[in-house]
Amino acid sequence: MTPRPRTLTAGLPTSIGSLPHVDAAAAAQLVLAKQPTLPAVPELPGLRPAEGMIERWLRFDDPANVQIDEEANAGAFAFVAAAAADPPRAVKAQVAGPLTLGVALVDSGIAPTEAFERAARLSEAAAAATVGFLAKRLPHSEAVLFLDEPALTAWASDSAPIEREQAVDILSGVLAGIDAVTGVHVCGEGDRRMAIEAGPAIVGFEVRPSVLDDGVAIARYLDAGGWIAWGAVPTDRPVGERVEHWWKALVSLWCDLTRGGCDPVTLRTQALITPACGLAGHSEDQAATILDLCVEIGERVREQAIATRLTVGA
Repeated sequence: MTPRPRTLTAGLPTSIGSLPHVDAAAAAQLVLAKQPTLPAVPELPGLRPAEGMIERWLRFDDPANVQIDEEANAGAFAFVAAAAADPPRAVKAQVAGPLTLGVALVDSGIAPTEAFERAARLSEAAAAATVGFLAKRLPHSEAVLFLDEPALTAWASDSAPIEREQAVDILSGVLAGIDAVTGVHVCGEGDRRMAIEAGPAIVGFEVRPSVLDDGVAIARYLDAGGWIAWGAVPTDRPVGERVEHWWKALVSLWCDLTRGGCDPVTLRTQALITPACGLAGHSEDQAATILDLCVEIGERVREQAIATRLTVGA
């Protein structure tokens, strides 16, 4: 497993990255105001196509040329400028993972072997450039770097262009080279066990009933010190402004996982809270509401973590 986070605490809220804004400064102010302890560097695909998760990196033919420039990273530049006066303890950033880039390259007509070799180099370069960018501009903030892997749904549906074991090796290799706390974000019904097996410090996935299918893997991951970023607020349906329904869904899932062998303490003490996915498809007001809901759930997680520790004498 890659290095464990030093500054994370139970229930800490953060986000996936993408926002609907076309004003980079406003996007930066939003995440810093709503989630100041672990804000996510904004990605703004609505501002220009080059800001898209995949487009930002595939525009480089040579991984040696990968850089964080203002052409495709307006959100990042606005974020570090806004955060410089009062740097957060930790900052979350995200780049496209090698499996997602590899699938995109295969879809463009490149043979799988070449596609995934190039994808791994691009993802490694993107991660290094991002971590370096943050270290230079926010040197006192711990970097948490996620690989976004929406393509893990291809392995869950047996439609992937390379074998599962090879894919895990590629993902693990990229994670091992990142000089930061690492995470992998799994979208929807992506293969969560692949993300866990790759060895990041944090795995993020949506709160949904099928998570129980991976209960044994989750229990082992938590026992080994891994953290889970629970996608507790859906991004594919109306969520309202009250937190109770989404809080009950999370707690119900935790209860079921506990009955299946997960430690109730580590489920809470090694938990972050996020939206299920990115927020680029929402309005700015909806995005702000979802971030607020994550903060409310995070506060309840923190309270439960303290209470659970006291109950079991941890």
